[in-house]
Amino acid sequence: MSERDNISYWIKKIEGYARSYGLDFYPVIFETVSFDAMNEVASYGGFPVRYPHWRFGMQYQHMEKSYSYGLHKIYELVINNNPCYAYLLNSNKIVDQKMVIAHVYAHCDFFKNNAYFSVTNRKMVDEMANHGMRIRKYATKLGMEVVETFLDDCFSLEHLINPDAAFLSERQQEPRRVVNDEEETKSVPKLKSKSYMDSFINPPEYLERRRKELQEEKNREKRFPPAPEKDVLMFLINYAPIPNWQRDILSIVREESYYFAPQAQTKIMNEGWATFWHTKIMTEKCLEDSELIDYADHQSGTLGAQPGAINPYKLGYELLKDIEFRWNTGRFGKEYDECDDLRRKSNWDLELGEGLEKIFQVRSIYNDMNFIDDFVTDDFCREHKLFSYRLNPKTGMYEIEDRSMERIKEKLLFSLTNLGHPYVVVVDGNFENRGELYLKHRFDGVELRIDYAKATLERIFRIWTRPVHVQTKVGESYMLYTYDGSAHTERALTEEAIA
Repeated sequence: MSERDNISYWIKKIEGYARSYGLDFYPVIFETVSFDAMNEVASYGGFPVRYPHWRFGMQYQHMEKSYSYGLHKIYELVINNNPCYAYLLNSNKIVDQKMVIAHVYAHCDFFKNNAYFSVTNRKMVDEMANHGMRIRKYATKLGMEVVETFLDDCFSLEHLINPDAAFLSERQQEPRRVVNDEEETKSVPKLKSKSYMDSFINPPEYLERRRKELQEEKNREKRFPPAPEKDVLMFLINYAPIPNWQRDILSIVREESYYFAPQAQTKIMNEGWATFWHTKIMTEKCLEDSELIDYADHQSGTLGAQPGAINPYKLGYELLKDIEFRWNTGRFGKEYDECDDLRRKSNWDLELGEGLEKIFQVRSIYNDMNFIDDFVTDDFCREHKLFSYRLNPKTGMYEIEDRSMERIKEKLLFSLTNLGHPYVVVVDGNFENRGELYLKHRFDGVELRIDYAKATLERIFRIWTRPVHVQTKVGESYMLYTYDGSAHTERALTEEAIA
């Protein structure tokens, strides 16, 4: 076997190519594994040291069957850590290994330099091992079935976090002022004035407005939590009447959810960035003539679109290429946008050469939401023949709904809002002064799946131990769904009762 057929040779070679383009990443440790081992690692989310649970086994069975029937193939797996860990499939051809190695280095650059990963735990491999040890300890002491049943409840709630919490400053925890009955009966404080000027300085309408403001402030002080809390898991950790071992497991699930959240926030960008650079490195640096057909075949598979689904590799890659082209040619800004000469616009080229600089800037500060919002243009939608579609209830078939950029963006952004999960907040932890939990689904144009909502209420009840309510919008009506531990009930809300 020649040196050029050795994976170690290409790991060093491609690392040099990647750094020569300006990519910057932590050290990367590669390991070649069989497809069984790859599926096993992937089923654990990339962390084979995680705690045991039946859902990891279920994911392994799904991936193994999918691979056996030729429905999918995992080419690589890379872990956001310092150092980064990457797994390569040992049965891949050398051209695939080169392509994947370049892809991995670009992912590692994104992990290190994107703002949304700046607050992640860079020693998560060690932390996952610690989590596994703690949960195995509880399983030994209490029984695996008891621990696994509680983990089932936790996993059903793992997305009820605030993905932006890491970037928010901690709220000042001020002690709640206790308002006694005597204070409540005090009159509204007046502005100082001479007695003959009192009716002018403190008119009745002013005193009434101040009375309402003081009453609202008093109500806020009594509210628990003081403001809607999006991090439902943290609220349960702090206030649910559960034993310490359950509180610890719930905190483990929450910590892991926050670790994986940036990957969900940047899926399109991250895969697009990795695809952009493996394409550049392969076509400009290390693709040999004899490998061209295999490379083209596998590249087309990477960028292929499937009906009814967004290919993050394709969308991210094409958007980054478009940004590079626009900033190289100057196709942005007021002058370009206001130009109504189609011939001039189609030949527009200011020869700025700022494309690579711009995409590096985009890689550093954007997530999928603002990436799509800022860079999907009319020209991009027309060039790539994008459109929104809907199900026609009369024919039972999907039809093109709209080709406008605004509608396309709206559809894409709705699918990405809150990581694609329902936006649920805690609005009252002592509903009607009975210790019941009141949740609110913030309607964003997508209705809550009621069957899922009811199942989730049951899970939360087992942790909160008191009745749990969730408010949502169904059609044009606001509904309140309740689970009290024995039965589900529902009722329509009046306008005054809407939280």
